[in-house]
Amino acid sequence: MKKGRLYFITGGARSGKSRFAEELASLQEERVLYIATCEACDEEMAKRIELHKKRRSPLWKTIEEPLNVDKVLSQYGNEFKVILIDCLTLFVTNHLFVGQNEQELNFNSEKENEVLNKVRKLADISLDINANVIIVSNEVGMGLVPDNSLGRFYRDLLGRANQVIANKAHEVYFMVSGLPLKIKS
Repeated sequence: MKKGRLYFITGGARSGKSRFAEELASLQEERVLYIATCEACDEEMAKRIELHKKRRSPLWKTIEEPLNVDKVLSQYGNEFKVILIDCLTLFVTNHLFVGQNEQELNFNSEKENEVLNKVRKLADISLDINANVIIVSNEVGMGLVPDNSLGRFYRDLLGRANQVIANKAHEVYFMVSGLPLKIKS
């Protein structure tokens, strides 16, 4: 059976990444699996999530999974023709803080490798299933250098994670002011 394609959509905050990803998914299939990696940690985020849900077709199935996206892909990868993962940014964040004690946060090359291995696994499974997979992520490396070590560690880690997905993707889009710029095909 023919394997699906991997699409990667990146860009700055509020650049239209999710909207474009949803349009791309809708053009390919009516029935889409939407994997949301965000957890509603406050009222503002809960409202954002609701707005995203209202924008989606009622034919779409949404699964909220902050960590085990690979298992969801494996389970549904041959049932759906299109799977949209929104977003890699929070997937990386969620894995970065797994098992961390808030009083003794430890971010080092071991933690970085652990998270990047999760990202590689996500990419490999995406390429091994029959569904087309669309992954959304933020580009955080174009702004100011963060003023603290955690911010710099995270910016660098997400940049590397984005490179893993972009290198394996069939198509990559960079969103600028709501407009998609195709940078790999």
